[in-house]
Amino acid sequence: MQLGIIGLPNSGKTTVFNALTGSNHETSAVSSGKLEILTATVNVPDQRVDQLSAIYKPKKTTYTSVTYNDIGGLDKGIGQGALSGQLRNALATSDGFLHVVRAFVDDKVPHPYNTVDPVRDVETLDGEFLLVDLLTVEKRLERLQEELKKGGKVDKRANEIETDVMQRMKACLEDGNPLRDLDLTEEEKKMVRGYGLLSLKPVIIIFNMGEKLQDPNEIITYDHQQAMIFGLQAQIEAEIAQLTGEDKEMFLEEYNIEEPGAARIIQASYHLMHIQSFFTVGPDEVRAWTIPVGATAPQAAGVIHSDLQRGFIRAEVVAYDDFMAANGDMNAVKAAGKMRMEGKEYIVKNGDILNIRFNV
Repeated sequence: MQLGIIGLPNSGKTTVFNALTGSNHETSAVSSGKLEILTATVNVPDQRVDQLSAIYKPKKTTYTSVTYNDIGGLDKGIGQGALSGQLRNALATSDGFLHVVRAFVDDKVPHPYNTVDPVRDVETLDGEFLLVDLLTVEKRLERLQEELKKGGKVDKRANEIETDVMQRMKACLEDGNPLRDLDLTEEEKKMVRGYGLLSLKPVIIIFNMGEKLQDPNEIITYDHQQAMIFGLQAQIEAEIAQLTGEDKEMFLEEYNIEEPGAARIIQASYHLMHIQSFFTVGPDEVRAWTIPVGATAPQAAGVIHSDLQRGFIRAEVVAYDDFMAANGDMNAVKAAGKMRMEGKEYIVKNGDILNIRFNV
């Protein structure tokens, strides 16, 4: 899963990137003018994996992960054709976005970004993405009309279906709404996936705050689907990410931080994508696996190995909460009747512990 960290100049994208990934890249109030994309992959914190690992003491523990790309080069005007090929590709290939917005005063920030106005900045980049998408949709509608005029081997029914979807998206964008708010079926989403529509992607808006953490809901009302808002003291979090052991504990205590905000944002990034985790356990490895919400047991088996899906017979399923209620004793789980044998139609639940029975 690839998530792009985006924002206007001097919003603190790289500071947020450092906070989330534990990196230590240089930040500056002056842009180099070059498009630079920083990339790092991080584990998704999951106390359930920690607990399972403590019980099994395996040779290896594997968490799910998220890849973050710090994408520069965004500014007012990109919707007017200033979106370069490299930048367009970086945005189009992202599965979702973390939109960083500055919400603190910094005298080092040059004009015109020295005035703090988080709502303006959110609306600015949102508006640019809507315009980029509108141009993409309009071009596709023109192409569909041209295909009909040419006739030949055009699938008129398919053309009609896609035209209807594009017209609905055009109306949504012209009303000033992101495509996330449009009620599209999974089949329709699959149909338009190749167009890299930016406002269709899930987003977390991160208000980059100074030493005083403010409730982000007091800053903005952001009533859109597949969207979240967070407040983050990015500079403090970036410093925390460089610490370990007692030094980290002392820092957290000094700032009265129960849990680093970066950890909560990483978890939110994962769940925003409508995905979930199931687990496999044993003395060799305790591992969290990623599947879409709604995936079946054979599909989950295929994530582990294609042979398991191909030869799937059934799955032994134990809910994580039932396992922990039995003090991590699988025999006690069985005795309590909490282990189930599920077939091909079973929809895997978040936190299920699976053992796949198969025969190839």
